[in-house]
Amino acid sequence: MWLNPEEVLLKNALRLWVTQRSSCYFVLQRRRGHGEGGGRLTGRLVGALDAVLDSSARVAPFRILFQVPGSQVSSQIASVKLVIPWVDIQKLEKTSNVFLTATIRISTPSKERDFSMFLDLEETLRVMEQLADVTLRRLLDNEGFDLDPPLQEPSQITKRDLEARAQSELFRAVFRLPRRERLHAVQDCSLWTPFSRRHTAGRLFTSDHYICFASTEEGCCRVILPLREVLSIEKMEDTSLLPSPVIVSVRGQMAFQFIELKDRDALVEALLGRLRRVQADHPVHHSTTQGDDRTPLVLQSTSACSDHTFGDLEMVSSQSSKERGEESPRQRPEAPGAVLRMSREEIKISLWKDHFMEYGRTVCMFRTEKIRKLVAMGLPECLRGRLWLLFSDAITDLASHPGYYGHLVEESLGKCCLATEEIERDLHRSLPEHPAFQTETGIAALRRVLTAYAHRNPRIGYCQSMNILASVLLLYATEEDAFWLLVAVCERMLPDYFNRRVLGAQVDQSVFEELIQEQLPELAERLRDPSALASLSLSWFLTLFLSIMPLESAVHVVDCFFYDGIKAIFQLGLAVLEANARALCSSRDDSQALVLLSRFLDHIKNEDSPGPPVGSHHAFFSEDQEPPPVTDIADLIRDSYEKFGHQSVEQIERMRCRHRIRVLQGHEGTTKQNVLRVVSPEVSFPLGNLEELYDLFKREHMMSCYWEQPRSGPTRHDPSRPYAEQYRIDSRQFARLFQLVSPWTCGAHTEILAERTFRLLDDNMDHLIEFKAFATCLDTMYNGEMNEKIKLLYRLHIPPALTEDDQDSQSPLKNPLLSTSRPLVFGKPNDDASDYQKQLKQMIKDLAKEKAKSETELPQMSQREFIQFCKTLYSMFHEDPEENDLYQAIATVTTLLLQIGEVGQRSSSSSGSCSQDSGEGQRASAPSPEQDCIFADTDTGTAPQDSRAFPEEAEGDWTVSLEHILASLLTEQSLVNFFEKPLDIKSKLENAKVNQYSLKTFEKSSQLLPELKQDSDLLR
Repeated sequence: MWLNPEEVLLKNALRLWVTQRSSCYFVLQRRRGHGEGGGRLTGRLVGALDAVLDSSARVAPFRILFQVPGSQVSSQIASVKLVIPWVDIQKLEKTSNVFLTATIRISTPSKERDFSMFLDLEETLRVMEQLADVTLRRLLDNEGFDLDPPLQEPSQITKRDLEARAQSELFRAVFRLPRRERLHAVQDCSLWTPFSRRHTAGRLFTSDHYICFASTEEGCCRVILPLREVLSIEKMEDTSLLPSPVIVSVRGQMAFQFIELKDRDALVEALLGRLRRVQADHPVHHSTTQGDDRTPLVLQSTSACSDHTFGDLEMVSSQSSKERGEESPRQRPEAPGAVLRMSREEIKISLWKDHFMEYGRTVCMFRTEKIRKLVAMGLPECLRGRLWLLFSDAITDLASHPGYYGHLVEESLGKCCLATEEIERDLHRSLPEHPAFQTETGIAALRRVLTAYAHRNPRIGYCQSMNILASVLLLYATEEDAFWLLVAVCERMLPDYFNRRVLGAQVDQSVFEELIQEQLPELAERLRDPSALASLSLSWFLTLFLSIMPLESAVHVVDCFFYDGIKAIFQLGLAVLEANARALCSSRDDSQALVLLSRFLDHIKNEDSPGPPVGSHHAFFSEDQEPPPVTDIADLIRDSYEKFGHQSVEQIERMRCRHRIRVLQGHEGTTKQNVLRVVSPEVSFPLGNLEELYDLFKREHMMSCYWEQPRSGPTRHDPSRPYAEQYRIDSRQFARLFQLVSPWTCGAHTEILAERTFRLLDDNMDHLIEFKAFATCLDTMYNGEMNEKIKLLYRLHIPPALTEDDQDSQSPLKNPLLSTSRPLVFGKPNDDASDYQKQLKQMIKDLAKEKAKSETELPQMSQREFIQFCKTLYSMFHEDPEENDLYQAIATVTTLLLQIGEVGQRSSSSSGSCSQDSGEGQRASAPSPEQDCIFADTDTGTAPQDSRAFPEEAEGDWTVSLEHILASLLTEQSLVNFFEKPLDIKSKLENAKVNQYSLKTFEKSSQLLPELKQDSDLLR
């Protein structure tokens, strides 16, 4: 990172620094004693010296020097400790410039920084991306992110933990397995592939419930073996031709031979242990879908096969319909050319039958490039639903949970919630043009599937576009099959798509924009505004093209999606844009380009479809416009695989990781702008200061969520709440912020005042406050008028802010200035003493009138509360330039208020006596103002005639009101000046940005100090 150069004498520097790398102009040096494997004396001395230095003076372990050839003097350009919070990072990318060929650019909201001279730039960038992804998802995406146990404690995260997490996520993405799957082992090996009659090199992956294999050559061979399908795992005799062989036998009379396995014995033992647990937890049920009477027959596909081996495919498809004696949703009257189309269908069935014979017919089949080509041709209508189950592995969930769907349907029946209301609203919008959903039978089936899923996963519940997906699944699968297919899509294949923010779809949309720039640069340059295209292409990802293509063409896309995952949608989207690139580049504006794409997609046909087309009719064009030429979906998909199918799952996952940072920060920016828009009219802070205050508030929340484990749900970031309430802080976080930015700092009393302020702002008593309450309170302290500030201070010293168990409320204030056992002496001339007494009594009467006019009355302050109020005022004046004048003024005002309270107390006692003895009270004459003397005779110094003017124990309640306090404070100009002087929050904000992390670090260090001391005592 570039800094102001500082001259260094290279000759002397070599005593404390070791050169790691150097070029013509730059030198990377390491401080001796840091990172050395050996224990040389010099390194030990330098390391010990650096260790005992104060943290502010401690030397950085690395530095970069700029040197001129032939000169003994170099310039130090990089040696600094710079803290950049992960949560502030918006972008990480590898760049280059004129001076440095390879740098890492870190973009934050306020600045871009370039870092270079890495020993391994690629590895550094990968670790940074992983750390940023973990941190941001943990703090900003807790809606759909579960942290791995090794990453729970931030200070204990290692590179090995990050690599293990990245490998596990890649494993789940490649094989599209549930998120709960934990990867246990990865080993190089070879698998016997009978279709090629040789052993294929690759890697074996073992997890909780699966054994998986992927060939080294991309796309050559992939195998997924659910442990519930495994019958046995056996070690065979070790030979020179078959070193360390292991045979895995599965149902369907298939066996897989793995060789060249290192540490075979431990691997087999671990697999057998997991196999026994799976068999105990999930006993095998062979007839999982046969005889399912819960599903309406009208929605059962002609391919509703019940066995896992398909039997005779042609017989199954025809016989099942005849036995039921009904028409399938996909069966329609024959149209011209139906014979030819059916012959194409029969060809597909024959090809798949041959494929099953050679590669397997269950979920454990060999998945090769050949099967991808068959999928790209389009699945046979009668096999589509079953193959979707196999490709997505939903069939494993179906077999593992017999009766689960029926139980969910019964539990959710008749229950009403927000999800069910939204489902009812969208039921009749789901494929309304299709005959299957023009009757109550089809609508009822769709209702059951969606309601059952919302009941299963309340975190997702129901999201728009789920109805379109579920309705298409019901056309080709039974109700229970469609339910488990929906589970696979929502929870495995499209993670984070179906939630409140559709975060996953936005991430993939951002990845798609990058792919456009890489694969179609000319088009990317023409479409300068990516948001215009995103408005259309986002639906491609959310509905898998089902909402914008004719149905018979869109299901062909779904075929590819179930086999290849999201990669199929990426490459098809690129193929659509490439097919229209010339027209898009010549379009007048973005709106014309969007209309052009809509018309193109609406005229994509499926020549192999056995029925008449069911169009989407979403294109916008007038009658005088010629319709675009018809495009065959099979040709479009073939082009997508040939031109854009080279992207690997690993590349897509890394791009997702990088773009997720950008998308999450985009959401944060939107949240910030909406919060400021709501709060800004309520306060007087300039917008810039309010933004910095919001950043401090959010950062305090983030630091606590990051470092303090475990955190309860209500304290975490909740994107479902209104914008102003998404970030909330508790009392400890508020106390730290109060200490940093409040103008009312009271030394040791600050923490107590912060606690009272928090209790005052916590209206709903949930022990959390949002930013709006925090900002309005600070605005009163900084920009409020004197009466508003005094009112706030007053409220901080009465309930609910001041409680009985307040840590400072029980301590009595024994100060001679506040004693009520002596008269108030102002040192005024003798003639003015009586006049001041009259002024005081008149002031009390005026305050009483003003109080009567007040609409909202605050409770009066007791003597105990008043003492705490005075103590706060004394603490606030500490170290003020006018400290002495303020102390004298507050002493005068305090004594006056104590005597005002005595007057009220005595009046209360008198009125009580009168009520007990009304006759005697009526005979007694009311005292005159001269008789009601509350001040001493200042010229003689004698005590009042009434010896009970200041009794030791009050007969009534001693109280003062806000009006009494405000009027008394107004009598002292120094106090008025103190509360009315202008205050600027800018300096506080600048100081807080620097010290916020230091304060948190100091707090963490204080917490760890007893533990470290205990450990050191044990070592002794």
